[in-house]
Amino acid sequence: MLKAITLNRFFFHSLRKLMFSWVKTSVKNNSAEELNIQSDKPVCYVIRNRSLSDLMVLERECIKAGLPRPYKPIDATDPHSSNAHFFLSQDRGLILQRARSETPELLDKLLTKVEQNPEEDVQIIPVTILWGRSPDKEQSAMKLLFDWNLSLGGRFRKFMATLLHGRETMVHFNPVMSLREIADNSDDHARNVRKVGRILRVHFRQQKTSVIGPDLSHRRTLVDGLIHSPKIQKAIAAEAAAQEVTLIEAEAKARTYANEIASDYSISALRFLDIVLTWFWNKLYSGVKVNNIDIVKDISQTHTIVYAPCHRSHIDYLLLSYVLYYEGLPPPHVAAGINLNMPVIGTILRKAGAFFMRRTFRGNPLYSAVFHEYMFTLTSKGFATEYYIEGGRSRTGRTLQPKTGMLSITLRSFLRDHRRPVAFVPVYVGYEKLMEMASYVGELRGKNKAKESPLDIFRTLAELKKEFGKAWLTFGEPIDLGTMLDNEAPQWRDMYHTDSKPDWLKKTTNKLGEKIASSINAAVVLNPVNMVAVTLLSTPRHALGEEELILQLSCYLSLFERLPYSDNTVITSMDSRSMIHYVENLELINRQTDALGDVISMTEDTAVAMTYYRNNVLHMFAIPSLISCLFVNNNRISRKEIERVCYVLYPYLKAELFLQWELSEIRGVIAQWLDNMVEEGLISIGNDDNDEPYYCQPDPATAEYIRLSVLSRSIVQTLERFYMVISLLMRNGSGNIEREALENQGRVLAQRLSIIHGLNAPEFFDKSLFRNFIEQLKTNGILEISLTNKLVFGDEIQQVAEQAHLLLTTEIRHSIHQTTSNGIEQD
Repeated sequence: MLKAITLNRFFFHSLRKLMFSWVKTSVKNNSAEELNIQSDKPVCYVIRNRSLSDLMVLERECIKAGLPRPYKPIDATDPHSSNAHFFLSQDRGLILQRARSETPELLDKLLTKVEQNPEEDVQIIPVTILWGRSPDKEQSAMKLLFDWNLSLGGRFRKFMATLLHGRETMVHFNPVMSLREIADNSDDHARNVRKVGRILRVHFRQQKTSVIGPDLSHRRTLVDGLIHSPKIQKAIAAEAAAQEVTLIEAEAKARTYANEIASDYSISALRFLDIVLTWFWNKLYSGVKVNNIDIVKDISQTHTIVYAPCHRSHIDYLLLSYVLYYEGLPPPHVAAGINLNMPVIGTILRKAGAFFMRRTFRGNPLYSAVFHEYMFTLTSKGFATEYYIEGGRSRTGRTLQPKTGMLSITLRSFLRDHRRPVAFVPVYVGYEKLMEMASYVGELRGKNKAKESPLDIFRTLAELKKEFGKAWLTFGEPIDLGTMLDNEAPQWRDMYHTDSKPDWLKKTTNKLGEKIASSINAAVVLNPVNMVAVTLLSTPRHALGEEELILQLSCYLSLFERLPYSDNTVITSMDSRSMIHYVENLELINRQTDALGDVISMTEDTAVAMTYYRNNVLHMFAIPSLISCLFVNNNRISRKEIERVCYVLYPYLKAELFLQWELSEIRGVIAQWLDNMVEEGLISIGNDDNDEPYYCQPDPATAEYIRLSVLSRSIVQTLERFYMVISLLMRNGSGNIEREALENQGRVLAQRLSIIHGLNAPEFFDKSLFRNFIEQLKTNGILEISLTNKLVFGDEIQQVAEQAHLLLTTEIRHSIHQTTSNGIEQD
């Protein structure tokens, strides 16, 4: 049996102090509360492999955290009892040593005691200790020297590991296991011993993989494996035949593609970036706030993870990988556009795990085959990956329509081999102030996108003197791919080991993209900049008295604290006055003082930029703002009428803003928001003669009406765009206009109205928003496309148009109607 380490205590503690003159640790879950330790039960620690240095690390961290110590007797009343630790395996062999699993002597004794005494229990705490964060290399000579399972001399190996990696030692305490629960399930002692050992070994293996990732192949080995795979060999033969070249030339071309794509993951590069980025974040931001990381740590032990963040900035690439590395998770392999494969920058990104892809695979089947096989290799081997389903950075602050190409590739890879489950983890990335804002505004106004250049590094360094506030990362609810496929395409398991493209793939991939996008929005952060932007942009001249602004912000805080958008939503902890001062320090708002007090306002240029930050959270305000529109334009309205209007418009809002609720849930959501707004005093409730509930607007002379009016304007521009398209369709007539022409007319009309009403927001006439609304009309059966490519519609469109009379003011409706008529007559 495997015995515990027993050294003279003075000698043990002297060695520990000497070792920690060099060793530096980072520790996870080392509090009694996190571990669920019960003070009335003994604690015993488990370490994977018999190691004096591991035990000394554990002893020191337990002392620091105030936990029971492993190098003290497990029974405090008996000084001769065994120390509170045991190991699962020990290196055996003279030269090439292997870790041999043996039954720990202490575990055998503890289980016997628990089995014989029904009142006894022992709390087992597995502790993972990793010396360094470097993934193992497959077929590596160094692995033979320093690997945990096959190594040259255990003590020499441990000395080298301590010397080389001691400054990056990770210690991970895991929640307690109850020996009583295991003993109660079986009376067979030998079986219980084997069961505990098996559970612990699986746990340690999963824990190691979740922190450092699977074994890596050398890049050359990986590329060779891709080229010689049956699918790539078949694609090479097809390329040679199609292009009338030799197989050698076609294979060389495939190898060039593979080298262009593949990452060259290097732990040394990650350590370098860790130092540089720690300095960079501290210079650029006043903090990087991370939320809901625990759900990622849990699922990483059982699933291959695909991170799916929203894309706001080029900084996203580095920020997410940095946070994961800092939190003790393996950084993912990140899909990056080929435009970032520049001198110096491209090499650094590739070493940090980036793999590069072209914007389109069209017309190049060999490149497509190599890329598909590379993605299959990453997924099937369990490597975490990351890509942006929006395709590119959002210039408007909205979550963009998903581009489903990468999702389709991942899904088809999973169909070929689904032995290891795959989970998508949506990630919301938010910034209080964005470095690229000036270029985004320029692009929205028609300027060409600036080409990326290595000189961008120096331009970034020049920005470090400015204040950019905080960066936020929130991890959303993971989406298990297998479970989703069971719901959407139950026959998917029949596709195992095939590479065909089933009929249901496109529909399922689209649904997956929409689910990820709505899950990203569900993990939104409502920060001070978002709050102030939403409020001031909803005022006619982008200005409010400070006290009025404080009341409006307080109203929003109360509404969302009582009824959060989702369980994963994060709301700023600042009060209203603190938010104003915070945003003022970021130089995003101005303060003017007169005899009546301070006025908070935005300049014209700042207001354009602030639409970006408003759009980050616009989906949170969609439902309460829609309800508010009804009460601004109507003195009194029944609950049934409110539900009817919202039910008609909700599919279009959901499609544009990626709202999280299904149409079948929306009546319940409306009821919750009506109750919330009544409690806030924004509306009042009564019953008519038939005892049916109705709601009333507040007195227009009250502060409550002003707050309701400001809240209503958050969604007005979206509703105006909807009504523009409907008005244009009805003016043109059924079967008289093509889709592209309608999109262009909508954009021109929006530009004209923005000038008339002083809407200095280029995203108001973003052509893609009109395109998406027209597509949603088609999806909902309101529009059809004729054989002559004309848009055909029936009386159903009138139902959508009628909602404008309840939601939009007479002035806005008349302006849209008049401009539409004039525009079509001129055409």
